[in-house]
Amino acid sequence: MSVVIEVIGAGRVGAALRQRDPQRFALIDRAHGWDRLDGPAGAPILLAVRNDDLDDVLARIPGHRRADLAFVQNGMIRPWLAEHGLAQATRGLLFMAVASRGAPIEPGGESPFTGAHAQTLVEAFTGAKLPATLVDAETFANTELEKLLWNSCFGLLCDAYDCDVGAAVADYHDDLHALVAELLALSGPALGVSLALDPLIDRLAAYSRSIPRYRGAVKEWRWRNGWFVELAHERGLSLPVHDRLLAQAGAQARDS
Repeated sequence: MSVVIEVIGAGRVGAALRQRDPQRFALIDRAHGWDRLDGPAGAPILLAVRNDDLDDVLARIPGHRRADLAFVQNGMIRPWLAEHGLAQATRGLLFMAVASRGAPIEPGGESPFTGAHAQTLVEAFTGAKLPATLVDAETFANTELEKLLWNSCFGLLCDAYDCDVGAAVADYHDDLHALVAELLALSGPALGVSLALDPLIDRLAAYSRSIPRYRGAVKEWRWRNGWFVELAHERGLSLPVHDRLLAQAGAQARDS
């Protein structure tokens, strides 16, 4: 019998996982299901909540279950994990889409998982016909940074030029190249990640061309663009391309 994965968070992702396979995924919302975490440790607890809700959720997790937590948030959550003694926690990145709450999951590429409960999660996801794969920590870090760069760079370009991601690739490729190069030079060494610039830009652009009408935005500041800004400040470095586009994005927001 497959392990039942407790999923905390009844938003788009959590509700969609439960809808996809209620035999494999059990949902815990704000008011219900928390008593199930009082049982023995050993099975993964998937946190499908917003980054800004992580503090409140962690406060409700019994101490003996903290090692069972699995985090699938986008953005740079590594500093938060380290701050809370969870640097070795199970991690995942979900490559799937849920258009709105209540909508079914649209599977994308393989969702990578790493850490103590990664194999169990891969088995649960693949059992629910959701592509997933087990990866080592280095491979996960590479994918994590690549996804962060896509969200941060295309969100900024879309806001700066009031455009979708397809137009960002087609019309502002020079800015895209300069922005990715600037942020990669800062973040790669900080994370111990080595990504070749030109192939990386090709992959980011190709993904954007596959969803050309998607409109990115500068959001979740602490976990995306703000992390790069804070890292540059800590290291006494400047981000002239990012700063220029950020100022431009602010002007666009005021004009809209």
